[in-house]
Amino acid sequence: MSDISPHAVIGEGVTLGSNVKIGPGAVILGPCTIEDDVWIGPGAQIGAPPEMSSLPQNAAWSGDLQHAGVRIRSGAVIREGAVIHQGTYRETTVGSRSWVLNRAYLAHDVLLGDDATVSAGVSIGGHCVIGDRVNIGMNAVVHQRRIIAPGAMVGMGTPVTRDVPPFAKVYGTPPRLAGVNAVGLERAGHDPRLAEVLLARYRSGDLLTDADPGSSELGTLSGIATWWASQAELRPVATALAS
Repeated sequence: MSDISPHAVIGEGVTLGSNVKIGPGAVILGPCTIEDDVWIGPGAQIGAPPEMSSLPQNAAWSGDLQHAGVRIRSGAVIREGAVIHQGTYRETTVGSRSWVLNRAYLAHDVLLGDDATVSAGVSIGGHCVIGDRVNIGMNAVVHQRRIIAPGAMVGMGTPVTRDVPPFAKVYGTPPRLAGVNAVGLERAGHDPRLAEVLLARYRSGDLLTDADPGSSELGTLSGIATWWASQAELRPVATALAS
């Protein structure tokens, strides 16, 4: 059974799953799909038009539905004051069981994977792709069209202006690859020894942009590495690891 505050605004074109909770002052504008077991906090703003001067700033609250929509997948948590904008050519998406914490911002066409954490005050620019199990620290800023591969960790306040490889730990200004998210790798079900394999690759300057999908050395990470290498025009962060 859903629990929708009478002080929330649910516009036309919004589809709600079961057991959805929406707090007072939240505004959900269509087109938007909220799947089962989603929790949306007070004052969250979901579904406003993209911030692009070339596109109409439509009044979705009065039934003027345009753009590509928003999708919040099952079990996601959107905390108070978060802002998520409509997509322009694809649904802006929050993955299953992901957390978008207070005051975080997801711009148009962002794809956030499953089991990810976008911490308080984080801003993610348009068209970004954020992989499964990514953790972005408080007040980090992600430049538009950047890719953060699955399992990566981004430190607090980091300006992410380049792409982040799988299970990398990145922080600083300018951002630098400073290690491997070994804990996250093991929690994702991979052999803990693969952390050393990744570390050796990253230390040598190999950021998997030419990953061999058949590499036995990468084991269960080969699929993620292949996906990462297949992304167009990658510009990976520099490494701070000693060779």
